[in-house]
Amino acid sequence: MRAVLDHCSDGVKHSVAAGDTIIREGQTSGHLFVLIEGQLDIVKGDTVVASLTEPGAVVGEMSVLLEQPHTATVRAATDTSVYEFENANDFLRDHPTVALMIARLLAQRLNVATSYLADIKQQYAGHGTHLSMVGELLENMVNLSPTKVSPGSDRHSDRQGDPRI
Repeated sequence: MRAVLDHCSDGVKHSVAAGDTIIREGQTSGHLFVLIEGQLDIVKGDTVVASLTEPGAVVGEMSVLLEQPHTATVRAATDTSVYEFENANDFLRDHPTVALMIARLLAQRLNVATSYLADIKQQYAGHGTHLSMVGELLENMVNLSPTKVSPGSDRHSDRQGDPRI
């Protein structure tokens, strides 16, 4: 993703102190951030689920593309530099190369998740445990139409009645 940096000259460069938050889970900003240097932690609830250190890593893209609140908090783990794009939609429209890179990244993430779920489905086929529902999850992922979805889990009341869950 380092190549994304070649397209960021019109972004606003920010220095972010270790511990500062740039994206809050559940909020909507419409902003996209590109890591220049440092480390960003992706946090769901109280759990760090990923750390980004590769220059050119993009955060905020899921919220922008799905027009939904952010699904995780992003905070600087070290003193960090980022480019910020306040109107991510305009940035992506004006930089189709970056949009394509993000599409490829998202496709790669989906491929990894689908492969992992397919492996679990195979391992637990016929066991009757809660993991046996992975096949239904895979089917629903493949057949999703481009509709608004709510982030989070089915434990949230706003997800009740969603037939895809």
